[in-house]
Amino acid sequence: MDDRTIQKYEKEAKDKNRESWYMAYIMDTNDEERAKGKTVEVGRAHFSTPTRRYTILDAPGHKNYVPNMIAGAAQADVGVLVIAARKGEFETGFERGGQTREHAQLAKTLGVAKLVIAVNKMDDPSVAGPNGEWSQARYDEVVAGISPFLRATGYNLKKDVTFLPMSGLHGHNIKDPPPSGKAPWWGGPPLFTVLDSLELPGRDPLAPFRMPVIDRYRDMGTVVMGKSEAGLVRKGDALVMMPSRARVSVASIFRDEDEVAAAGGGENLRLRLNGVDEEDIQPGFVLCARRSPCPAVTYFDAQLHILDLLEHKAIFTAGYKAILHVHAVVEECEITALLAQVDPKTREKKRAKFVKSGSVCIARVQVTQPICVELFDAFPQLGRFTLRDEGRTIAIGKIIRIPKGKAGGPGGGVGGGD
Repeated sequence: MDDRTIQKYEKEAKDKNRESWYMAYIMDTNDEERAKGKTVEVGRAHFSTPTRRYTILDAPGHKNYVPNMIAGAAQADVGVLVIAARKGEFETGFERGGQTREHAQLAKTLGVAKLVIAVNKMDDPSVAGPNGEWSQARYDEVVAGISPFLRATGYNLKKDVTFLPMSGLHGHNIKDPPPSGKAPWWGGPPLFTVLDSLELPGRDPLAPFRMPVIDRYRDMGTVVMGKSEAGLVRKGDALVMMPSRARVSVASIFRDEDEVAAAGGGENLRLRLNGVDEEDIQPGFVLCARRSPCPAVTYFDAQLHILDLLEHKAIFTAGYKAILHVHAVVEECEITALLAQVDPKTREKKRAKFVKSGSVCIARVQVTQPICVELFDAFPQLGRFTLRDEGRTIAIGKIIRIPKGKAGGPGGGVGGGD
């Protein structure tokens, strides 16, 4: 970010009596975000280190914008959960119903396998020493507070989670270690070094191409944005858009700001397509290889982990209605059958008419319009989902069965079901 742009943001923030917010303006670009001081949309930016290219997806933290956060996290390989060390802020975000808890749960559900917990604002006067030195006691308190919860969410603390202290305002422990005397107790690597060393999920380059559409717009043709979740795409490829079955061809491929001839799995891409109009594409459509299109279904069976049901709807049973989030799809759904309750320890299944918070069950989920999903075992990124109700995440799940003849999968096989 060049100095002139930063000076412009500083002036804008000062004019709004928000001097300390100017850095947020780099990612929060619309007027609503700047007026409220909250990220609303998913901001997007790029940077690179000598060894890797990164796309930042700045996901909203505020509870009113969790659906937008889901859209951002669904595209991510790695999550950096930024937690404020400031007295009171960590506690508020982490109490029952707080956003830190929900974001960690959602990150795990959405396939973010590696998590970096960045304990920020270590230089805040409420926790720093008289000479601005960072408090090891406060850092340890935050780490100890969040660790049991992350473990319960399904993260392996030794393999999947890295903790580090930092100051975002001053850029300390991000690219370079903290200045001498700030944190003599800290001997770990800075944020960029941690990110460069993380092992990323493997993707099969020979799998059929899959790219859920996050957004679309017109620019010398129809352009779709999304993250390629499997396979390769090349300029000139003949693909199919599901569930509309529109046959399209790839006119050009953009990775970050650069036009490229081909791109592999895991890349955030913009594809210019021939053969389809912008108004005929919806977020949640999936661009696929023609030889193995993504299944389009109106129901599926899933294993659900019920997290925390609403007080006035404390029973989960057939007839329960919720909002389904699966990759870029957001649809109303209904539980049409509770097929079994699963014992979390023994994995034994038994019949049940209803289940409560904390239970694991197998249920049939139905939607009104066909949506593109995959079996979790074949394509995890398109087979994991979240159920939300009245602005709260009530369950996370994975798809275990889709109607016969609908399953695509890496080998184009057929899923179970009836």
